[in-house]
Amino acid sequence: MLRLTSLLRAVSLKTLESNSSIILSTFTKRSICASLRPIGCELPATRIDVAITQHQPPVRHYAKGKDKKKDKKGAPAKVQINEDQLGSLIDLDGLRTQMEKSLTTMKDDYVKNLSIRSTSGSIETLRITYEGKDYQLQELGQVVRKNPKTLVVNLVAFPQTIPAVLQAIQRSGMNLNPQQDGTTLFIPVPKVTREHREGLAKNAKVLFIKCRDRIKDTQNQSIKKLKKQSNVSEDEAFQAQAQITAIADGFVKEAEKMMELKQAELLGDK
Repeated sequence: MLRLTSLLRAVSLKTLESNSSIILSTFTKRSICASLRPIGCELPATRIDVAITQHQPPVRHYAKGKDKKKDKKGAPAKVQINEDQLGSLIDLDGLRTQMEKSLTTMKDDYVKNLSIRSTSGSIETLRITYEGKDYQLQELGQVVRKNPKTLVVNLVAFPQTIPAVLQAIQRSGMNLNPQQDGTTLFIPVPKVTREHREGLAKNAKVLFIKCRDRIKDTQNQSIKKLKKQSNVSEDEAFQAQAQITAIADGFVKEAEKMMELKQAELLGDK
């Protein structure tokens, strides 16, 4: 009986020691984990032993920097237009008026000259430059439709203007090829074919290029006047030049959009 009692006491003592060890180990692990929490440690129970035995510092993961290779190369920086500053150095209203005039001229040419079917009305209002002055063709000669396929322009009253009239018609963008017989011009009206449409679309680009060049000429003239001013510092001149260029680029982009829309219309894509 005494041996049995002693055996039970020994077993109970070992069990108590084992439980105490487990409790102590658990307490120690929790304490260590708690000490790690301020630096972002939230380890699950299965990984506590690994963190304790290896004693490795926590790894911080930083966000990756922006990949500069993905940036668009050569993209111009956007220029902010300072109306007050620029207006004090150049005639800003006059600059915009001239560029707007170039845009309006292009619009008028598209409406009057670039149509699928050329009409006598378009020819009559065609601008002719002679000796530095602009005229409408109907002011210089009589325009009639001989038949559905031919227009006739009689320039007997002003025969000296025939070379200028021929040049204006050929450059009008209407894809016309006039034939001269004395003081009379015969203008065949082209059929509406795919080739004719493509010819008109190409002429739409020609008129756009003319508009773009006029806008750039206005830009360059303004910059030249700016550089001649002695009371403008180098920094002010540089900033003003960048702003003038940005304004011109804006008008060119608007003209380019008009061209693309007109070409889509002429080619039947719209």
